[in-house]
Amino acid sequence: MVERTAVLIRRATEADLPALEWDGEYRHFRRVYRAAMQDARRDLRLVLVAEVEGEVVGQVFVQFENIHLDPGGRHPTGYLYALRIRPPFRNQGLGTALMAHAEKDLRQRKFQRAVIAVAKENAGALRLYQRIGYRVFAEDPGNWSYIDDEGELRHIFEPSFLLDKNLSAPPASGSLT
Repeated sequence: MVERTAVLIRRATEADLPALEWDGEYRHFRRVYRAAMQDARRDLRLVLVAEVEGEVVGQVFVQFENIHLDPGGRHPTGYLYALRIRPPFRNQGLGTALMAHAEKDLRQRKFQRAVIAVAKENAGALRLYQRIGYRVFAEDPGNWSYIDDEGELRHIFEPSFLLDKNLSAPPASGSLT
């Protein structure tokens, strides 16, 4: 475990793109990240990073348009994804802080609901989301595709739970939002 130091949660910039690849581990998402940053510049998404001593150690992305999650558009819904914390910085509240900042942004934009997917095998993330007020509302087969950094189409199969949180309710006491 790393000794807790000051954490800065901020909007990502183009200069952060290499850091989001986490020393090459997520290089295959290079085009996905670049597209997310382009959407963020047009205010269609939000990309947040957690920084400790100048190093990006965590991230979360927020997509503002999610018609597939609420087809009738009755409850403006933000979709959170790609929440990651570097292993030495886990279990120190960074995931909670990133989620709180994302939720605060969604509330300011008048979103009433937040949704996040978690792989069924990721028990730790599921516990985090439930601890901060998310509830499982559906299962998702987790079939999706993307173009990797070499231009190849990759197909992913990752069965997941879909969780949501009512953002129009007052934050629970002790919440960071």
